[in-house]
Amino acid sequence: MVRLADGFVFHAFNSRPNQPGNRCAKTPQPVLNRCSTSAQTHRGGPNAMNLVSSWTGRTACALQAAMRMSNDEFAAHLGIGLRTVAGWHEKPNRRPQSEMQRTLDTALAREHEAIKARFAELVKDSAAPAEPVVDEAAANDAEKRLSDDPDIGAALEWLDVHAAWSPGTARREVASRLAQLDVNDLEARASRRARVDQRTLADVLSRYYGPTSGDHGRYAAKYDDAHAETSVLTCADWLDLACPLFAAHDRLKVTSSAPDVFAELDTDAAGRAAQRLAETLAMGTRLVDKPLYRLLDTSPTPDAINGRVGTSRFVEYAVTMDLLEGELVDATATDATSAHESLPLRDQYLPDVASVIDVGNRLCAGGPLALFAIARPASPFRGEADYVLLVQERSGNVLNAARRLAVIPKGFHQPMTDLRVDAQIGATLRREVEEELFGRDEIDNTTNDQRSADPMHPSRVSEPMRWLMEDPSRLRLECTGFGLNLLSGNFEFASLIVIEDEEFWERYGGRVEANWETAGLHQYSSRDGELISELIADVAWSNEGLFALLQGLRRLAQIGGERVSLPSIEWKVQK
Repeated sequence: MVRLADGFVFHAFNSRPNQPGNRCAKTPQPVLNRCSTSAQTHRGGPNAMNLVSSWTGRTACALQAAMRMSNDEFAAHLGIGLRTVAGWHEKPNRRPQSEMQRTLDTALAREHEAIKARFAELVKDSAAPAEPVVDEAAANDAEKRLSDDPDIGAALEWLDVHAAWSPGTARREVASRLAQLDVNDLEARASRRARVDQRTLADVLSRYYGPTSGDHGRYAAKYDDAHAETSVLTCADWLDLACPLFAAHDRLKVTSSAPDVFAELDTDAAGRAAQRLAETLAMGTRLVDKPLYRLLDTSPTPDAINGRVGTSRFVEYAVTMDLLEGELVDATATDATSAHESLPLRDQYLPDVASVIDVGNRLCAGGPLALFAIARPASPFRGEADYVLLVQERSGNVLNAARRLAVIPKGFHQPMTDLRVDAQIGATLRREVEEELFGRDEIDNTTNDQRSADPMHPSRVSEPMRWLMEDPSRLRLECTGFGLNLLSGNFEFASLIVIEDEEFWERYGGRVEANWETAGLHQYSSRDGELISELIADVAWSNEGLFALLQGLRRLAQIGGERVSLPSIEWKVQK
């Protein structure tokens, strides 16, 4: 195509003389009304083609109306299926694929000026689309991806039921949203979220919930001459528990009487749930529909962790309560001073401190997270005997506390094969150690279906775990505190894992390696109090991670003897 003077367009591929069926001039010259085989442009007067930069179902239907054809007649005229034309009427914001775009271009270009004028008026007068235009090719690809993921399929079914949608509506809604997503925009949002620090989030939440009454308040601590605050709601009776996490003391019981707390989602909540699923697919985030323990009540004491748990599904949590953190972080990234004023999901799911504490009437998921301390012998290269403390930087591919600092292990409280025994907090911690630090990929329920009758049987565990299980005195497992996270609504069992025998590090220290959930693993010496103070002050912590770190350090200072030289930490329940 060559542009000539006075705004005319010459089509070189239609300029060969004696070409059969060529309705254009045989010699190069401006083409205006002579060529009807492709789009035309002229400097003056209205031009129907200029009104269509890209065809949609709406503009295709406008052409049909301008031609005064029925669906059958229009389909026959274009040489396409009747269902395609009907689809344009049903989904006016769909953008046909490129081949169909060319077919519609040609059909419009060949029509008489009267039809083009009617089309121009119809397009000009038609209302703007109520929703963004959807690329049909991208939407079809999205539909295929949705069909290939059974866990997403389970989430779609759940969403159809709880949003009171007809079957298949959630699939179409998520496919439409997925087709419109730009991964670069999502990555940019993730970067903005990562810049919102723990202290700022704790401050915004303190303004949202206001002063607390009664025994509960936000966990805070003083260390050296510094101060730390978190979003973890706790009370004095829930702190400094030092409760052993073995069967005699670890007594959460399973019940089947947990109510359905999401009987029906409103329009906004359903839309946000669909958006979460679309973004999960776009970013490749792992989302697996496995059973999840939900807390119904608990009364942790130094002697025992008593309470009741029910079960839910992970997808239910992922498209409801897990959205609260993202909503708050996005609002804070936009304007931290007013972020607490407009949080519609939080207003619905977790509006006040009373709703946070009333765990039996909401979905309260969560789990344990532990400061892991391994005894090391003195070394001429490293110095005196100490504990190595492990801290992780969470991967961007995890659903919870992505790109934040946290202690390790950290995991959701979930059953594996034994619903009753697995309800123990210690069971989840031992499993998470195997999965996150000892290389047991096969017990990662986000990547594998569980077919073993007893995944933690001594004959199946890793060599490091088997060595620890041979002598129970080699492993100290304690709950150091309990809280409810205002950020997410999750329950948090802060814990401490200590391997007392130096031989473990000599044998297996080189085999301790984090799994995919961790972007980086860092070690600190329990004798380096100055560096640990700097670690506490790092604003990249997750709120629950900082809570577990501070409580774990307090307990380690009590039992660590000469292996530790830690900052003095005093907690406070901030009202």
